Amino acid sequence: MKILAISGSARAASTNTALLRAMKNIAPADVELLVFNRLDALPVFSPDSEGEATPAAVREFMETVSAVDGIIISSPEYVRAIPGGLKNAIDWMVSRFEVIGKPIALAHASHRGDDMLASLRLVLSTVSDHFLENIFLRISLIGKSPDEIEKLIKMSEHESKISMFLTDFITEVRQND
Repeated sequence: MKILAISGSARAASTNTALLRAMKNIAPADVELLVFNRLDALPVFSPDSEGEATPAAVREFMETVSAVDGIIISSPEYVRAIPGGLKNAIDWMVSRFEVIGKPIALAHASHRGDDMLASLRLVLSTVSDHFLENIFLRISLIGKSPDEIEKLIKMSEHESKISMFLTDFITEVRQND
């Protein structure tokens, strides 16, 4: 099974990217979890850039989306909203067919951001008929470095939360097949 974990942040030291990388290390052996943290590589969505004019970076991203069984998104909030780069990636996905029917779940690396999460839930429930709103992981890692996050995630409390989240998500993905 392949899962795409998309970080909503293009920041090199992103807590959301660090959470997804830690999740990759906890994933079961039969699950390949791919972390995508290069939203900054995707050009701004335009309907004029679809079809034959689709940029190479978008084609590669969409080939990855097509090849996975499910998607996990972990995103920060920017000014109480979905970061522009993540919204742009979603705009590219919704204009195509690859994401339709894919199970999607959210993770969040902060104790705040509820306005963004509400907006993202609304957008994702529109994009996919298999958005799993009931499967959600929140671990407050705000202000921590990637190294600190790696140590925190290894604590049994956090590791068990991530394992339970992954188990619930993988179960839903398998039921979707």
